[in-house]
Amino acid sequence: MPSMLDAVVVGAGPNGLTAAAELARRGYAVEVFEAGRTVGGGARTEELTLPGFRHDPCSAVHPLGIGSPAFDAMPLARHGLQWIQPRLALAHPFPDGSAAVLSGSVGESAMSLGAHDAGAYRRLVAPFLGHWDTLAQDFLRTPWDGLPRDPYRWARFGLDAIQPATLLSRRFGGEKARGLFAGLAAHAIAPTSGFATGGIALLFALAAHEKGWPVPRGGSQAISDALASYLREQGGVIRTGTEVKRLDELPPARAYIFDTSPTALARIAGLGNTYRSYRYGASCFKIDYALSGPVPWTAEEARLAGTVHLGPTAGEIDAALRAAVTGRDPEVPFLITSQPSLIDPTRAPEGKHVFWVYGHVPAGWEGDATEVIERQLERFAPGFRDLVLARAVTGPPQLAARNANYVDGDIGCGAFAGLQTVFRPKLARVPYATAHPAVFICSSATPPGPGVHGMSGHHAAKAVWRRLRESGPSRGR
Repeated sequence: MPSMLDAVVVGAGPNGLTAAAELARRGYAVEVFEAGRTVGGGARTEELTLPGFRHDPCSAVHPLGIGSPAFDAMPLARHGLQWIQPRLALAHPFPDGSAAVLSGSVGESAMSLGAHDAGAYRRLVAPFLGHWDTLAQDFLRTPWDGLPRDPYRWARFGLDAIQPATLLSRRFGGEKARGLFAGLAAHAIAPTSGFATGGIALLFALAAHEKGWPVPRGGSQAISDALASYLREQGGVIRTGTEVKRLDELPPARAYIFDTSPTALARIAGLGNTYRSYRYGASCFKIDYALSGPVPWTAEEARLAGTVHLGPTAGEIDAALRAAVTGRDPEVPFLITSQPSLIDPTRAPEGKHVFWVYGHVPAGWEGDATEVIERQLERFAPGFRDLVLARAVTGPPQLAARNANYVDGDIGCGAFAGLQTVFRPKLARVPYATAHPAVFICSSATPPGPGVHGMSGHHAAKAVWRRLRESGPSRGR
């Protein structure tokens, strides 16, 4: 090992592993330190309920993972990552047994919204179809980081993206289209009237048409394991079971990259109140189930979908989000659900299924939302409770204990609100750099934000690489 490493990465989540891999493949000596027993961060797979039932404790469905420029640049398939696509990316059922859907077919998706909104939906997505690769590169980054690759579509998408979802969806007249759009925007964990929530909805819709909403065979751990395997192939070293509390506990290095929350970074690196104004958002209440059979959705489309949203109306969805953001207990939650074992039989014993669901709750909430969540599930899947073999319940305190980046259970590592929507973790020309010239941050608290796509790690690695080039050649491996 060289006397001084080129880079040390703290945190072996997808962003930390991506940053480490990108530096290692450029010939830099890199080591990763992870507090957990295994790599993964928000992309792990564990037996949470019964033996043989493999659940994803955090992220599970990955529309931005399969469409990530950072992941595309690495041979992750050779290292074991295999994407599996459901017949429908998303179903959004209604009490009458019908459903709006998203699939690879724009026509199928549009017609599920009703004849009166089909044309409006086609017109909304048409300018961007067939251009995912440039759109992803232009929008999964800091907006001012150089010229866009496709300036026309960057500008056109941006004009739609900055709008609140409530405003952008005014082009629709029916509840199906508005409900579907609100459900997509809800992934921001913010009221749908918030700045740029329309962009979140549009990005997820385009991802469904262009790349799908897949799951990795074997679970989300496969993403992390593939990144770790590639990093080791490039000469990188990973040390698990090593919690870092102070910067001087780490080996000498030219750069230190933190896949942590801004709060943890400031504490470990001695940056004082650098991120005192950074705000964390609402949380989630998640239940992982072991089931004796598939979820008995009333809507046939939901039985074919990898992800199912339960609102159903735009008004109900926005009300649920507002309750979580303003600190009120959930009453009728908006639910995001998935049943990966429908398309991946490795996840559960034969004939059995894994299923997860989460609703939104206030940050740090210590209540139990099991009853209100299962009441909502029964509304759209009568008889669901009869299939439950076991459940693992995870509220905000448990989420924070499982992943230190989820401060008070905020799975986005920062509120999607106001200027922080764009300027994360603070206003800076290079948001991955800090006041310490050798310290950087690469977590989802930096642009482009949450999601298992590695792009925060990718951009942080670029910032580190530029700094290392300025300071001289690599110390070598």
